[in-house]
Amino acid sequence: MKEIVLAGGCFWGVEAYLNLIPGVTHTKAVYANGITKNPTYEDVLTGQTKFVEAVYIEYNEKILSLQQLIEAYWKIIDPTLLNQQGPDMGEQYRTGIYYVDEDDLATIKISLSLEQKKYTKPIVTEIKPLENFFIAEEYHQQYLRKNPNGYCHINLSLYK
Repeated sequence: MKEIVLAGGCFWGVEAYLNLIPGVTHTKAVYANGITKNPTYEDVLTGQTKFVEAVYIEYNEKILSLQQLIEAYWKIIDPTLLNQQGPDMGEQYRTGIYYVDEDDLATIKISLSLEQKKYTKPIVTEIKPLENFFIAEEYHQQYLRKNPNGYCHINLSLYK
């Protein structure tokens, strides 16, 4: 299994969307690349922890390539918006691709270059190594599966 962390605004919709993709075997809502230990949702909302709401993903690369996964990810974000996706605003809602395997960086950069051709504004999505992450509280895990009418800024039908 391969792993990567993706951030695209509120993690509820991002996690629900990613779970629709064949080859994604496991996801967790997480707080990634921040500066404190064991942050809570309330801590992250202050903007002082530098954490981003993100989704940790394990995927089977025999079924799903990293390129395919990132292409699916680009469909659900506006990578030109800084610290905002949909109505969610704040540094914790920035977009990001946080890689675990240094060998993945070349694929990520190629995908970014191809995606940039679709926009006149620069893409501001962070591309960084995963420094740290903490699993979000249980009520955030698989939130939209537990709450089918819950808030989601993502059109879940985008994955086809």
